[in-house]
Amino acid sequence: MSAVDVHAVVEGPRDAPVVVLSPSLGSTHAMWDPQARELSRSYRVVRYDPRGHGRSPVPPGPYDLPDLAADVVALLDRLDVGSAHYVGLSLGGMTGMALAAAHPDRVRSLVLCSTSALLGPATMWAERAAAARAEGTASIAETVVSRWLTPGYAAEHPDLVARLRAMVADVPDEGYAACCGAIERMDLRADLQRITAPTLVVAGAQDPATPPEHAARIAEGITGARVELLDPAAHLANLEQPDAVTALIEQHVAATEGAVA
Repeated sequence: MSAVDVHAVVEGPRDAPVVVLSPSLGSTHAMWDPQARELSRSYRVVRYDPRGHGRSPVPPGPYDLPDLAADVVALLDRLDVGSAHYVGLSLGGMTGMALAAAHPDRVRSLVLCSTSALLGPATMWAERAAAARAEGTASIAETVVSRWLTPGYAAEHPDLVARLRAMVADVPDEGYAACCGAIERMDLRADLQRITAPTLVVAGAQDPATPPEHAARIAEGITGARVELLDPAAHLANLEQPDAVTALIEQHVAATEGAVA
């Protein structure tokens, strides 16, 4: 499948290093609002909606991780960006691993949040895709969001929970299902050794979707990678621990920029 022109929002100084923020399955670029506000003070921040999500096209499936990575390459080309610091959460992190392995010259550094190189069982993703196609994404929104935040944080932030449920429900049924298929067929374990970008892996201690052991396995496969564990935090650690995640991104990007200066 050829790349599609995904919808993107670009903020920050035009001459600054570029930081790409890629969201999770079922979310849009708005997921990164807390980080974009801070990062765009010093960096050119590019947020985008993955194919099948938000304001991006919904091409016919199936989708696979190389397709999602190709969309990022096309986005960088469209913006005339040679290489960028890439930050991805969940599906965004999977896309980042595929991108960094296949196109190392396009990735200056890599931050992988709440993600996995192999996330089974495959039957679970097939069943979720079937549910999205049969009943719509609104039918799975509550279940999906229940795994995104720790119960205590969710109880304290009902407005955020409502916004996240609406975000999932707004994702096109076929786009969500086709991205489920990409995760169902994904196995990036052999690709990890090809990643040369400086890599930080961030995990939430209470993440039921991608528990910390998934972060450890990723870091073991990428030379020089390190893990940061956030506690408390579930799957959307960037929302539950916004300041901590922003600081980790800033420190990692600044360290990489200093190393190549």
